[in-house]
Amino acid sequence: MQVSVETTDGLERKMTVAIDEERISTVVDGRLQDMTKTVKVKGFRTGKVPLKIVKQQYEQQVRQEVVGDVLQSTLYEAIGQEKLNPAGQPRIDSLKSDPGQGMEYTALFEIYPEVKLGDLSKETVEKPVAEITDADVDEMLETVRGQHKEWVSVDRAAKEGDQLNINFKGMIDGEVFPGGEAADMPIELGSGRMIKGFEEGLIGAKAGDDVTLNVTFPDDYHAKELAGKPAQFDTHINKVEEAKLPELDDEFAKKLGIKDASLENMRKEIKASMQLELDNRLNTKMKSAVMDALINAHDFDVPKPLIEDESEAIKKNMLENLKQQGMQDQGMQLDASMFADQAIRRVKLGLIMSEIVKSEKIEADEDRVKKKIEEIAAPYEQPQQVVDWYNGDQQRLAEVRALVTEEQVVDWAMEKAKVVDKKVTFKEIMESEQNK
Repeated sequence: MQVSVETTDGLERKMTVAIDEERISTVVDGRLQDMTKTVKVKGFRTGKVPLKIVKQQYEQQVRQEVVGDVLQSTLYEAIGQEKLNPAGQPRIDSLKSDPGQGMEYTALFEIYPEVKLGDLSKETVEKPVAEITDADVDEMLETVRGQHKEWVSVDRAAKEGDQLNINFKGMIDGEVFPGGEAADMPIELGSGRMIKGFEEGLIGAKAGDDVTLNVTFPDDYHAKELAGKPAQFDTHINKVEEAKLPELDDEFAKKLGIKDASLENMRKEIKASMQLELDNRLNTKMKSAVMDALINAHDFDVPKPLIEDESEAIKKNMLENLKQQGMQDQGMQLDASMFADQAIRRVKLGLIMSEIVKSEKIEADEDRVKKKIEEIAAPYEQPQQVVDWYNGDQQRLAEVRALVTEEQVVDWAMEKAKVVDKKVTFKEIMESEQNK
């Protein structure tokens, strides 16, 4: 077997493999000889068919099968011989296999890039630092109050923040469209739940009023048959309700299930919960900054097959998320190429981190693995059961070890890079994560 490899473009390699005729003909002859024992040919008893007859009828077919088998076996034999590491399935570009001439084929594929660790000392990582103030706790308490509000009927004109109970009939060109009717439907003004102009058009209405709303569906509306079309909604107001918030007292703390229910303990528990969420957000933000530094410090080509596979995975995950949110994916046109930039970043980071783990001999610290499992289990009512669930399955343990290994790579990178504290408020860090 003769092998030659040519670099065509970047990571792409063109490998030419030539196989001697003897390697092919030996296998062909052997198979034909075996066939004489089993093949059925008119005029001959089974096992008595002459080799010459078998050759006449089956040699071409058998040779094609052998060529295919030899191609598969020699392809990876040649790749191993040349110490190549293909990224994706090789593509056979040409194949010649004339009888008596042996065979020759070329395979095209991209290889994994050589990743050399960059100089992180030139990279600056901003480490966000934030504290929870009393004002932050006060604002969170108001949010919690809002989550437990009650609606009380009022005899006045509706204003933003009120909840209306309505009946409506939606029409396009005078015809009611599918899903365009509803009765006794609650709608909170200012929530942004309805299309633009719907909620705004109900401000000032009173119980018993009939209101005609002229609105236009957005161009990107999820129901394509309605997208961009003007519509008329004949709306009847059944009632107007305003929000009644609970008092911030011991009784409210008891309702929330606060241990030793009191306003003071409620503030402590809410602040502790806020701190846990803040720490998670700060770690996520810092990790993202470290990943940016790793990307900046390393310059190499990324194999196209890996980008394509990752783009497909992102697309599949997005469709699954939309499905879980109750949206139908029928008719949704998502091209995997839309996620190419995100895929390149993910693949590149994976290759970089893999090289760091290998070159720095980083292994998951088992004490950190144990602590990570305890952190995951902490919010549950019976955390020990969750801990046992993780420890009872090697695959789940491997997933946690992978998370811990990633954290240790981040720690390693922060030791190498220049880390600068950046003060932010609790609100800023929470809003920056929500807007991603």
